[in-house]
Amino acid sequence: MFGRDPWGGPLEISNADSATDDERSRNLQDLDRAALSSSRQLDETQQSWLLGPAEQKKKKKYVDLGCIIVSRKIFVWTVGTALACGLLAGLIILIVKTVPRHHHHPPPPDNYTVALHKALMFFNAQRSGPIPKHNNVSWRGNSGMKDGLSDDSVKKNLVGGYYDAGDAIKFNFPMSFSMTLLSWSVIEYSAKYEAVGELDHVKEIIKWGTDYLLKTFNSSADTIDRIAAQVGLGDTSKGPGPNDHYCWMRPENIDYPRPVYECHSCSDLASEMAASLAAASIVFKDSKTYSQKLVHGAKTLFKFGREQRGRYSPGGSDPSIFYNSTGYWDEFVWGGAWLYYATGNTSYLQLATTPGLAKHAGAFWGGPDYGVFSWDSKLAGAQVLLSRLRLFLSPGYPYEEILRTFHNQTSIVMCSFLPMFNSFNRTKGGLIELNHGRPQPLQYVVNAAFLASVFSDYLEAADTPGWYCGPNFFSTSVLRDFAKTQINYILGNNPQKMSYLVGYGNRYPKHVHHRGASIPKNGVKYNCKGGWKWRDSHKPNPNTIVGAMVAGPDRHDGFHDVRTNYNYTEPTLAGNAGLVAALVALSGEKSGIDKNTIFSAVPPMFPNSATTSSTMETLRWCLAIFWPHLSWKHVLQFLSI
Repeated sequence: MFGRDPWGGPLEISNADSATDDERSRNLQDLDRAALSSSRQLDETQQSWLLGPAEQKKKKKYVDLGCIIVSRKIFVWTVGTALACGLLAGLIILIVKTVPRHHHHPPPPDNYTVALHKALMFFNAQRSGPIPKHNNVSWRGNSGMKDGLSDDSVKKNLVGGYYDAGDAIKFNFPMSFSMTLLSWSVIEYSAKYEAVGELDHVKEIIKWGTDYLLKTFNSSADTIDRIAAQVGLGDTSKGPGPNDHYCWMRPENIDYPRPVYECHSCSDLASEMAASLAAASIVFKDSKTYSQKLVHGAKTLFKFGREQRGRYSPGGSDPSIFYNSTGYWDEFVWGGAWLYYATGNTSYLQLATTPGLAKHAGAFWGGPDYGVFSWDSKLAGAQVLLSRLRLFLSPGYPYEEILRTFHNQTSIVMCSFLPMFNSFNRTKGGLIELNHGRPQPLQYVVNAAFLASVFSDYLEAADTPGWYCGPNFFSTSVLRDFAKTQINYILGNNPQKMSYLVGYGNRYPKHVHHRGASIPKNGVKYNCKGGWKWRDSHKPNPNTIVGAMVAGPDRHDGFHDVRTNYNYTEPTLAGNAGLVAALVALSGEKSGIDKNTIFSAVPPMFPNSATTSSTMETLRWCLAIFWPHLSWKHVLQFLSI
């Protein structure tokens, strides 16, 4: 068989049976090479077809990296340089790691942070019940281990909680307010607490209080008919007898009866306790089971307070002598606001913003004590708390009118704190007289310092540089300056040159009106009257109650470090809670709050009217038509209106 060689000349292909395919292939290749040697010179493409790749006698001048082809010299130089740089960098790191160097320590904590550490210690000293091993107050031990159980008329486990002051009574009204205030400070300033290593400590303090409050009523029920309002008695007007004010003895040695005072119509106490549990539920929101338990208890308490109207401290009762409540309307606003933040249920917001309720609470009239925030009066705090809602969420109708009123009233209260206004007098040393010269002023001062600081931070977080007092505009820094001057007074910048916080500074009260601190832990059990010698002693307390803020000076900046005069030297739970809140707000180099945590349970707000459904349908219709022409930015802006 003959074919035609495409390069010129005949090509015979043998079909002999003896030839194999391999032999024929080799013959063909031999013929091709012979033709190449005898015919004209072929170009490179033709050679590649027939001969395959040519032998590489020299190294390639280029390197194919897939995406690019680079010069071999450049490639080798680049790789070599990279390796050299890597070795050099490793050598430098090795030298830096091995050579000794001076460590730059963080700057020392500011005065407010130092004071904060100490102020929190006071709560450790006030614990009732089984004291944990890490309590860090060596002279305290287990006490009140039969509270509630030893009262035959109650037979309820009321072990735990906190003693109120220098005595051994557990007053639930100021105790629950103290826990509310501490929780509020944690919600706003948890980052600051964490930065100074106190977040776990303050949360443990709060939980010690809320665990006890849950014991004082049937917290698992939806409806209750009573609350244990107080453990222990202090009334000595009926003659001598062993009780928590007549006897001067360590709480660990108490052997006299401690009756329980229950209330069946106590709207003020129930609403304050509801506020306390609701606020704490936000603090412990990451512990879902406990948080839900707190919320349920708060709902039950608030329902009880609303249905069974009355003050917890009627005339003649033991609480009326020491922590008499002047009304419960402010607690309704306060408790309703906290329950709204804890649950997102707008029924609580509707209640807290009811004009009639606000009127009864005194929101629309002045009076000498207007703007004073305390364990008895919650209105100023509630107004600041609800102003927060207006500043950051702006819920609009139907809440806007009353929220605007609360915001305006808050601005007026802040104006009253400034020295250029005459709402409150000041001592010559500069202490604001929120209680108009009456004894024990510091507990009111620290609460005002906290409100001023937190409201200042609200304004800054809302990009608002200040607020108006009539025609005059004041910057937020003025509020912080007010708070600082008041706290600085307490920490020693006063005519006495004395710190009113025990353990802070070089000079502080040494004769604190406090049973546990004034009696040595020496193994001797002093009876009811046996401890009087320690009460009346002129010697300093054998135990230092670190972090206790005493009652404070008089209206002339005078102070008497006398154990028997509680108006000067007795600390209280509520007073220290306000101090802690003010200190954490002022501590650190930067101001600022956590804008979002308090709104964790609050759902997005939409108009609450009969047209909501049709409005949403219209919104969906508009988006369906204009979607191709809207960027995501425009869509989000539209949805946020």
